[in-house]
Amino acid sequence: MLYDWLYNDVRNYAEWLRFLNVLRYVPFRVIMGMLTAMFLSFAMYPWFIDRMRKKNVGQTVRDDGPQTHFCKKGTPTMGGALVLFSVVLSTALWSDLDNPFVWLVLAITVGYGLIGFIDDYLKIRYADSRGMPGRFKLLFQVLLAAVIFLYVFMDNSLPAEWLQVRHRLALPFVAFDNPPVDNPGQLAWFQYIVLPPWFYVAFATFVVVAMSNAVNLTDGLDGLAIGPVMVNAATYLLLAYIAGLTLFGINIPEYLRIPSVPMASELTIFCGAIFGAGIGFLWFNTFPAQVFMGDVGSLALGGALGGMAVFTKNEFLSVILGGIFVLEAVSVITQVVSFKLTGKRVFRMAPIHHHFELKGWAEPKVIVRFWIISIMLALVALGSLKLR
Repeated sequence: MLYDWLYNDVRNYAEWLRFLNVLRYVPFRVIMGMLTAMFLSFAMYPWFIDRMRKKNVGQTVRDDGPQTHFCKKGTPTMGGALVLFSVVLSTALWSDLDNPFVWLVLAITVGYGLIGFIDDYLKIRYADSRGMPGRFKLLFQVLLAAVIFLYVFMDNSLPAEWLQVRHRLALPFVAFDNPPVDNPGQLAWFQYIVLPPWFYVAFATFVVVAMSNAVNLTDGLDGLAIGPVMVNAATYLLLAYIAGLTLFGINIPEYLRIPSVPMASELTIFCGAIFGAGIGFLWFNTFPAQVFMGDVGSLALGGALGGMAVFTKNEFLSVILGGIFVLEAVSVITQVVSFKLTGKRVFRMAPIHHHFELKGWAEPKVIVRFWIISIMLALVALGSLKLR
């Protein structure tokens, strides 16, 4: 919005206000987007928490959960709505809104946030921790992602650079090279895996839905989910910037042998906004939490990370980068399958962060150690850029 008004507008303010030329630079707009989202969060959360307390809008707690969580009943929830507001407004202010990827990732984030809002509302309205039936929640998530990716992977009017790579798989630690036009077979099969468009739509939809629900499962302790979300957002910020970077005449993606996605560079502002809004939220969500994220935040942020994985061509790398979220989801699947097949539980309680709580770990200990693991996984993901 500000970028379009001050720099791209027909009146071209930047021509006579030279200092506005700084808006050309993505890193400057990333910093501004991050600061805008951060200050919005810090400014709004005290008011939000006070309003929610006065209206007695609080968290419902599972009866079969750890006993230490019973005291959290009634803590204001749906705080993720302000994260969502801060991210959307900051992205709209500082991004180039002519970039279709910006609109698409915002559509996923806002759409999943709306699904989460309905789920949270039903939990509060009926004082029931189950909320929206899982099958309906999953159906809406799949439909929304599928519609968006039908456009992304079927529309041939998008820029040529995207059309060249959009149906190809990028594998971690494996070089991604564009094949010679006259002899594509010159590359090894694992360097040139092309999926049918319909299959890629299904695959991308799975990535987003899975990541959204994995983040939702992780959001069970004070600050547990937002920490890895911020780490993932910061890493995707770097990956998106590199995917569209040309430096001193050198095409950096070609040099690093990763997919070249010039449109992805504008998504760095979106990632910066998530990081900034996350800092503001964490100030009030850190143990003991004054406000909880709710599904409106966890589903939206998980969908955003899944969308970033698809738009930057890091679908498989997201398994490493989002390893904490994957672990949480796998622990739930393992617990359910084991109990249904054998009648026995693998963990004391799933998701796995509750398992460690029931083993006697203090809540802050679980949270900080999961954050540390997330940072380590992010470093491995970034290291894959050179280990090819």
